Amino acid sequence: MSELIYYDLKGAATITPSLPVQVARELGRRIVAGTYAPDVMIDEENALAERYQVSRVVIRDAVKILVGKGLLEVRRGRGTRVRPRAQWIMWDDDVLAWHLTATPDPKFLAELLDIRTAVEPVAALWAAERGTDEDIRLIEQACIEMESEHGSVDNFIIADAHFHRAVLRAAHNEFLTAMESVIYSALLMSVRITNQDPRENEVSLPIHREVYEAIAARNGVKAQRAVETMLESVRTRLQQATS
Repeated sequence: MSELIYYDLKGAATITPSLPVQVARELGRRIVAGTYAPDVMIDEENALAERYQVSRVVIRDAVKILVGKGLLEVRRGRGTRVRPRAQWIMWDDDVLAWHLTATPDPKFLAELLDIRTAVEPVAALWAAERGTDEDIRLIEQACIEMESEHGSVDNFIIADAHFHRAVLRAAHNEFLTAMESVIYSALLMSVRITNQDPRENEVSLPIHREVYEAIAARNGVKAQRAVETMLESVRTRLQQATS
C-alpha cells in the first residue's frame, strides 16, 4: 500500500505500465530488497523471459531501465551484474518507492531523516520569509486536513505529505522542491516501522499547527525551531521502535 501511496503523491500515471516497466519493477524490488545482492550476476535473459512469461526483448528493455537507475550493469559476454548501492540513483522515484516494499532498513530511514533534518528546518525559515499568501493558505489547508481526518490512516498520511510539500514549495527554491520524494519516502517508511496510527502521536498535530502559525506570522526562526522539534520527535520514536 505504501508504494501505491507514494506513486499517488508523485502524481504518477494511472495507466497500466508497459511490460518492460512491469518487469523492471519486479526486478528492481528484488534488488532493493537484497534478493539479488550487490556484485551478484542476475539470472540470464532466457531464464528471466521464461519466469515472467515475456519475450527476451522485454527483458532487455527492462534491464535497460534498471541500468539507467544505476541498479544494473551489463557486461558484454559475461552477463548482468547488480551494482553496489553507492552507485544507485537514490533520488530516483522508483528506487525510493521500491524501498517501501522491502524489509524496513533502520539505517536507510535514519539517512533519509538526516536529509530531512538538514533541509526542512531551513525550508520552513525561508517559507516564512518568502512564502506568498497563497503558499501560506495551502500550508494551512494541509494542516486542517490533518486535524480533521478521523477515518483513513492513508488519508492522514497524504495530508501530512501535502503539508511538508507546501512548506518546501513556499520556500521558493527549485532544489528543495525536487526533494519532495525524500519526504514522501521518509514519511511512509516511518509509519511502517513505528507500526502505529500517526494520529495517536500527541506531538504530531500541535507541532504541525505551530509550524504553520510561525510561517503565517512570518517568524522564520520560530518556524525553523518547530520543524527541528518535530523531526527530533520522529527520530526518537524510530529509535524506540527499532531498539
